[in-house]
Amino acid sequence: MEQKIKLLEQKKSEALVGGGEKRIEQQHKKGKLTARERIKLLMDEGTFEEIGQLVVHRSHDFGMESQTFYGDGVVTGYGKINGRLTYVYAQDFTVFGGSLSETHAEKICRIMDLAMQNGAPVVGLNDSGGARIQEGVNSLGGYADLFYKNTLASGVIPQISAIMGPCAGGAVYSPAITDFILMVEKTSYMFVTGPNVVKTVTHEDVSSEDLGGAITHSSKSGVAHFATTNGLDCIMKIKQLLSYMPQNCEEDAPVLAYNGNNELRPNLNSIIPENPNQPYDIREVITETVDDNSFLEVHQNYAENIVVGFARIGGRSIGIVANQPAILAGVLDIESSKKAARFVRFCDCFNIPLIVFEDVPGFLPGTDQEWRGIITNGAKLLYAFSEATVPRITIITRKAYGGAYDVMNSKHIGADMNFAWPSAEIAVMGAQGAAEIIFKKEIEEAANPQDKLKEKIDEYTTTFANPYRAANRGFVDEVIKPEETRIKIIRSLEMLKNKVAKLPRKKHGNIPL
Repeated sequence: MEQKIKLLEQKKSEALVGGGEKRIEQQHKKGKLTARERIKLLMDEGTFEEIGQLVVHRSHDFGMESQTFYGDGVVTGYGKINGRLTYVYAQDFTVFGGSLSETHAEKICRIMDLAMQNGAPVVGLNDSGGARIQEGVNSLGGYADLFYKNTLASGVIPQISAIMGPCAGGAVYSPAITDFILMVEKTSYMFVTGPNVVKTVTHEDVSSEDLGGAITHSSKSGVAHFATTNGLDCIMKIKQLLSYMPQNCEEDAPVLAYNGNNELRPNLNSIIPENPNQPYDIREVITETVDDNSFLEVHQNYAENIVVGFARIGGRSIGIVANQPAILAGVLDIESSKKAARFVRFCDCFNIPLIVFEDVPGFLPGTDQEWRGIITNGAKLLYAFSEATVPRITIITRKAYGGAYDVMNSKHIGADMNFAWPSAEIAVMGAQGAAEIIFKKEIEEAANPQDKLKEKIDEYTTTFANPYRAANRGFVDEVIKPEETRIKIIRSLEMLKNKVAKLPRKKHGNIPL
């Protein structure tokens, strides 16, 4: 038995060094951690259990039979993150450039099966040169198997993808199906076709970083939800992100101990400017309302006219969707609608209540928006809110105009509680535009049209641009002082914690993709 144990230890030792010390050194020179170093930082100390450590590929073409490495380029297993069961796979770039083979894919699919069976999140640490060319269709089939597992797991367990090196070609579609993508600045990139192909086909000369780097995807395309500064920052962000989520769709997110006394927030009374056209930062409202230092913004640099993210209020995990008056006056456009809709659907999948801060003058006008499909894309957000069955609370801070009022979690599309500040303006459109239409003839015939316009604007403002008409009809449950916002949300969430809402029986809806 002693000799057999020595053989086992030898094989395990070989597995632990992946492609060898030289390739590990090359990985470090690029400013990148190895697969095992990443897992060690991610998982609670001493909890990681590896699965499939001694797996090797089955390829015999192009001399591959003489090149085998234990693990076959991916480390898979399970352990705990912040004390909670989590499954993980980390591609090992030191073995065949982390390329995906048939057995490599099987190891990842095995982890995903276990995660679904046991109701726990999956974290993928991607660092791969793509499909293993020597295996041909076998490696392509491996990708398809993985995409299928991602799709089956969607909405069942949280799936997080960290892009910590290259991720190109078909490899990008697995992260794209998962819930959140994190990238590392200057060391990771994602694209379907690389710079060389782009130059050949379109004659565009572009670097990998500009084409598919972390900054590009976190600000221009919206593919990445987070851009992190280095590998360690990326891993810490994964841990933070998971802390707001439940283990699976059947559970609730962890509730932290909270001992609040005075929940009034007087600073909220002075945030809204007297001038209704003056911008302000909605993040001030959010941070004043939620638990201290609990707001984690998602997609911070993309579609900045809407703010989404996780926070806690009274220790309870919540999702926040908020118009941002500081950017484009907080209008809804194609990008912001898609960004918010995706986030709303994630929160609804995993029983995370939604808090909406509304200050929206409408949808962005113009030929560019209409021709690129603002109608269909705006409908995505409308659809996402309408089908969400989690507790949903809206606070109208200022403008709630036109169709955008309906879309931003109005009572009419199923919101549970709707509050308005005294500064709220709930109307079909802004006072000036409305006055110019309603009183057009009267203004034109007036001795002083400008004075008459001002008079009619004031009349419309007094009649409609306030929260009281909506409150009279019950479309707003209560007009509150801004300082009361936090306590109203806490009490509403407590009241709604056992909410039961069921959609009509169907296979699935047909969201306007």
